[in-house]
Amino acid sequence: MNIYITLDYELFFAQHSGSVEKSIIEPTEKLLEAVEKTTTKLCFFVDAGYLVRLEKYKEQFPELQKDYKLITSQIKMLHDTGHDIQLHIHPHWEDTPYHDNRWHMDTSRYRIHKFSKEETEDIVAKYKKALTDIVGDTVFAYRAGGWCIQPFSHLKDALQKHNIWLDSTLYHDGYKDNSTHYLDFRNMPNKTEWKFSDDPLVEDENGFFTEVPISSTRVSPLFYIKYALVRKFDKIGHQIMGDGKGVGREGKDNREMLTKITPAVASIDGYRLSYLQRALDAYVKKSDNKHFVVMGHPKAATMYSLEKLREFVLDNHTKHNFTTYTKAFNASS
Repeated sequence: MNIYITLDYELFFAQHSGSVEKSIIEPTEKLLEAVEKTTTKLCFFVDAGYLVRLEKYKEQFPELQKDYKLITSQIKMLHDTGHDIQLHIHPHWEDTPYHDNRWHMDTSRYRIHKFSKEETEDIVAKYKKALTDIVGDTVFAYRAGGWCIQPFSHLKDALQKHNIWLDSTLYHDGYKDNSTHYLDFRNMPNKTEWKFSDDPLVEDENGFFTEVPISSTRVSPLFYIKYALVRKFDKIGHQIMGDGKGVGREGKDNREMLTKITPAVASIDGYRLSYLQRALDAYVKKSDNKHFVVMGHPKAATMYSLEKLREFVLDNHTKHNFTTYTKAFNASS
C-alpha cells in the first residue's frame, strides 16, 4: 500500500489568521521531526494565493517581507530535501487585503466558482507560478480549497492548460452544502485511483486527469463526545499549535456529527489520529486498493497528534510504502 501524508500548508481563514511562525513554520518543523526516524517524505499542498498576496504587499509592509522570506525559504528547503510541493487554491485571497497589521479575510468568494472562468484561469496561472518560482517546474497535483472542486467544468481548461493533471480532493461520501462550501462526492468510484476527463466522479480510462482521492472512514457521534472529554482533561496535549482561529462549522454540520455516523477524511489533525490506524487497516483488507491518502494541516498539529504520528509511521514504515505523488507517479523533479 502506498501511503501519502498530505498537508494543506496554510494560515487560518477567520479574522484572526494566525502568525506565520506559529501556524506554519514551527508546526511544519515539528511534523518533520515526527517522521525523521524513517525515510518518510511529506506532501505539502501549498496555499499559493497566500504567496501571491505576500508578494503584492511585502514591499509596502516590512513584516510581510519577513513572512515571505520565512515561507519561501521553508518551501524551498522542503522541496530540496525530497518532500512534495503541490498546488492548493483558496481563491478568497483575491479579495483579502492587509492593513492595520493583519489580514482582513473576506470569504464571500470562498469557492473558485464565484469567479468567472477567465478569472479562474488567471488564478491558476499566477498561483502555480508562485510555486514554480520557488521550486521549479515540478508542480502537477492539485487540491481544491475546502474540497470545492465542483462543477469541474469551471476548472478543467485552466488546470489542463497549466499541466495540472493529478487531483487529490475527493473523499468517499463527502457532502457539504452551506454558505461557503459545496461538494457532493456521494457517487464517486469506489477506487483509490482512476482517470477522468470532464467530471472527477466519472471514470474515463482515456482521460487527461488522474484522481487519487483522500482516504476516509466513518465516525460515530461517540468520537466527538470522546474528543470533547479528552480536551477537557488534557488541554495542553490537545491544544493546536497554530495561533489563529478557523472558520467555524455551521449548526447543521454540528448536528449531523452529533446525531449520525458521518464520513470523515483519514487525518493527522489532533485527536483524529486516534482512528487513523483503523482506517488504514480497512483499506488494506481490500486487495485492489493501491493508495492510502492521509490529510492534515500544520496549523492543527498538537502534542498528541505529533506523538501519534510518530507511532503511526514507525509501526507501518516496514509494512507499507510511504511515498509522494512525484515518486509514485514518476513525475520529474
